[in-house]
Amino acid sequence: MRTFNVRWKLVLYDVLILAVVEFFLMWLYRGNEELSLTGVALQTLVSAASIFTFRFIGKIYQQMWRYGGIQCYIRLIICDGLALIVTAILEESLLSGRVTFARVVSVAAVYLLFSLAIRMMYRYAYKCANDTTRLGKLLGFMLVMAAGKGIKTELKDEVKQTKIAIVGAGRIGVSLAEDLMNNKDSAYQPRCFIDGNKSKAGMLIHGLPVYYEDEKTLSRLRELEVQEVVFTIRRLSDAKKKKLHKFYSDAGFKTKVYDYPTMQTADGRRHLREFDIDELLFRKPIKIDNEKTNAYYRDKVVLITGGGGSIGSELSRQLAKMSPKQIILLDICENGAYDVQQELRIAYQGKLDIRIEICSITNEKALTRVFEEYHPEIVINAAAHKHVPLMEHNCVEAVENNVFGTKMLLDFCEKYSVERFMMVSTDKAVNPTNVMGATKRMCEMLVQSASTMGKFKCSSTRFGNVLGSAGSVIPLFKKQIANGGPVTITDKRIIRYFMTIPEASQLVLQSGAMAENGELFVLDMGHPVKILDLAETLIRLSGVKDIEIIETGLRPGEKLYEELLVKTEELDKTENRLIFIERDVPISQKEIEKKLKILRAACDTNDDDAVREALKEVVPTYHTPEEINSAAEHAEEMKETVKA
Repeated sequence: MRTFNVRWKLVLYDVLILAVVEFFLMWLYRGNEELSLTGVALQTLVSAASIFTFRFIGKIYQQMWRYGGIQCYIRLIICDGLALIVTAILEESLLSGRVTFARVVSVAAVYLLFSLAIRMMYRYAYKCANDTTRLGKLLGFMLVMAAGKGIKTELKDEVKQTKIAIVGAGRIGVSLAEDLMNNKDSAYQPRCFIDGNKSKAGMLIHGLPVYYEDEKTLSRLRELEVQEVVFTIRRLSDAKKKKLHKFYSDAGFKTKVYDYPTMQTADGRRHLREFDIDELLFRKPIKIDNEKTNAYYRDKVVLITGGGGSIGSELSRQLAKMSPKQIILLDICENGAYDVQQELRIAYQGKLDIRIEICSITNEKALTRVFEEYHPEIVINAAAHKHVPLMEHNCVEAVENNVFGTKMLLDFCEKYSVERFMMVSTDKAVNPTNVMGATKRMCEMLVQSASTMGKFKCSSTRFGNVLGSAGSVIPLFKKQIANGGPVTITDKRIIRYFMTIPEASQLVLQSGAMAENGELFVLDMGHPVKILDLAETLIRLSGVKDIEIIETGLRPGEKLYEELLVKTEELDKTENRLIFIERDVPISQKEIEKKLKILRAACDTNDDDAVREALKEVVPTYHTPEEINSAAEHAEEMKETVKA
């Protein structure tokens, strides 16, 4: 059986208000109509019958007026409007028009005005009942007197709430404020708006002041005891967002983002989130996705080496959206590959054909089995030893895996008539100062040479550091901050180019799809980022204070800056304005074989120093870190950081 939760106390208040209005306008102020007490009573009964009938039909007394929005008040106006029409008809037909239509309208209008007023006062009093000011105490007393002491326990416990300032007094910011103020369980209490529009300054929205964004902002926020600043402006430019974030963070306020309408919890409440790792770049994510790329990978068998790593796993996620025939993830480490396999099986409910093969790209017998079984049409080589300091002390393994592993894959692609081979490279291959970078540069030369003689198409894709990938500075900084510090950086002058994992993966896929043969693709990643700034930003975002940043000294093979990838005067453009092609002349097969023999002989000695010397011989651009770092202050890249 359906029950109706009627607010009978409010019904009683409305009856008393109607009686008072009828008494004053029908009895004390009679005008030209001479009504007896009986006539006034009949008129009151007719009005009351009409009004309360429509109000009950319209469920006016089943609404929670403390949270009432504009729709609640519109419904009340409509119900009373219909009641007025019925009252006028009954007055004319049953009571022979004892009261003029103008007086009926006057009674209805005044009564509606008082009905709206009492509800608005109740809603406002409910919001302000916990205010410690005199007005707040008076409103709280009125609320208890009107609604009963029991309702006091339902009020927000503002002491436990986080006080926030909302940047943006537009539709999204106002919506957020209203949601939070109407939710008694909200963890946040809006205190004010901040807006760059001077015409809004000094106004009140939902009782909250709007301040203009100027030098006085910080003092106002401190007066209001604001703890966090929430950004609600979706179309805020990257430069402006970076400036505002630094402004408030430097002042000690934690910053958050409100992504209306995308970020909602399961129960429909709005969610304020921390800045994502991707947003530390303070630029719009580069989306390199088009139908041409999707069409290329559709119904293809794709083998991804290093498939369980940061780039390899994201490549599989991006590929899965393109409806490939089959994805084979090959990795020497089982855990990462297993995790991404399970993730995609759940996401695609078993409709995606994804296989896992555990082996090294240097294992000829294992690769033979994989290529015999699957006959991949596309091979993406994301397998590599990439940690610079570790490879400085494991030179033999770096060359065996990165160089000879890539050579073996190229040989298998030729043998099994693979359609296309794509290699993931790095900006550390540009004038390398370490073993890892030198091996990747050697791999680039291998791929370009293979393109001149093989039956399959080859390409390499070079990009910078990947935010959030395994072994990158972001996870390290987060762990150090969680442990209370200190945060360690090798040198406060160090700069790096950064991109996100999805950006890197999409770049590899699109560049591979557009490759003709032998191209070395590079991405315009904008300005380099100072690692010190990145560390300071993460500390501010964490909200943890007094975290020290200390220098530990440059590691073996480390240079202060990576080379600028995109020098437009030296590169060829592609159909994507962010993707360029390096003008690099392929090395002959004879020269490649000579270089490989030198590296093989060095590796056979099992001597890291011998391998390092061999790399310097086969990679002419290989320099010592000291050579590069000594001239760092004059480098174009270091100047770019100042302008960023």
